[in-house]
Amino acid sequence: MASTVTRPGYGQLLRTRGAWTFLLPGFAARQPFAMLTLSIVLLVQHTTGSYGVAGAAAAVTGVSMAVFAPYSGRLADRYGQRAVLLPGVLVHTASGLTLTALALTDAPLWALFLAAVPTGASVPQVGPMVRARWAVTLKDSPLMSTAAAFESVTDELTFVLGPLLATALCTAVDPAAGLVTEAALTLVGGLLFAAQKSTQPQVGGADGGHARVEHVSALRVPGVRVLIVAFLGIGSVFGGMQVSLAAFTESIGEPGLNGVLYGVFAAGNMISGLACGAIAWKVAPQQRLLVGYAALALTASGLWAAHSVLVLAGLGLLVGMCVAPAIVTGYTLVEGLVPAGARTEAFTWLTGAVALGQAAAVTVAGQLEDRFWDGAGFLVPMGGTVLALAVLVALRSRLAPRSHGRTVARGVGHRAPAAVD
Repeated sequence: MASTVTRPGYGQLLRTRGAWTFLLPGFAARQPFAMLTLSIVLLVQHTTGSYGVAGAAAAVTGVSMAVFAPYSGRLADRYGQRAVLLPGVLVHTASGLTLTALALTDAPLWALFLAAVPTGASVPQVGPMVRARWAVTLKDSPLMSTAAAFESVTDELTFVLGPLLATALCTAVDPAAGLVTEAALTLVGGLLFAAQKSTQPQVGGADGGHARVEHVSALRVPGVRVLIVAFLGIGSVFGGMQVSLAAFTESIGEPGLNGVLYGVFAAGNMISGLACGAIAWKVAPQQRLLVGYAALALTASGLWAAHSVLVLAGLGLLVGMCVAPAIVTGYTLVEGLVPAGARTEAFTWLTGAVALGQAAAVTVAGQLEDRFWDGAGFLVPMGGTVLALAVLVALRSRLAPRSHGRTVARGVGHRAPAAVD
């Protein structure tokens, strides 16, 4: 049981040889994921005057990303990350700049939708790729569980900086500055990340025959499908809050507070993510997910009733602190559910689910903000998390890890349950 009491820290993880060669460019390349939706919403709302239209344009991007992300992960597993990243970042940069130009020239909505499809479809799935590189770099090291928590904290940090940067650029510089910067970061960070060949997972695995047997679609695993529903609910929180916070701050004449309020929400994610990585959990991850998700649904259900900046900031902080444990635990469960040869794909399914939930949320929240009262969009996070919690409770038995040999005992984000066996 000693392995569940002592675990390596972040300092030891960051001293891992070769880690910084993919961490720094990976951080720059994943930043656009947190900037893209809000940058589109702010730009299109500025040019059309409608949150409904802005949400719809952002939703097309999110749906495209959700649909194509798993295929990107599957291609990366089979042909290598570099082969997927190089064309992907070029397409994303070109289509993102095209979307910006169309919005600024008051192009019809169908044209915005047309440009939004490749913009979303080509978003580089750097987060899952970094997680896969940690798995290669650390192999069976106890540091792998620390790496999972660190990656979730990094994801949350991007959601602190991304909205702040997008809001500052779109409000203080130019409405198009957010998308232009997003495209530039994707290009530079993506190319630098792709250039790091030494840490890239080997195509086909080290033992070709074994990898060939394990190479099945992650979507065929029942537990992954349950996690997808959970991450859809998390996406509804992100999307609903992005639109609703923008509408709320504009209604009180302080649009610049949008990034601050969203940053408070994301800071809660980061703080709790750090805590999740520091705690030596004795509770099974399935139980942690259920308890954490119940807390998320409860806190998200109070957002619609907040009518002041301070109350909304406090609730947003609490909601954020409930999001990170759900994300960390979800990625932890993947290790015990999915064979090694399909984990990048599994991670991208979860990332895509967040994007899809976010896309649906910005659409519905935008319509609610246009047609009802300021803050009506906050009903979306409540509905999304409550529905997802009901599915988690009903199908919780499918989250039990299955034996895949040694990878069940240890892996990225798995809290080394070998002592229980």
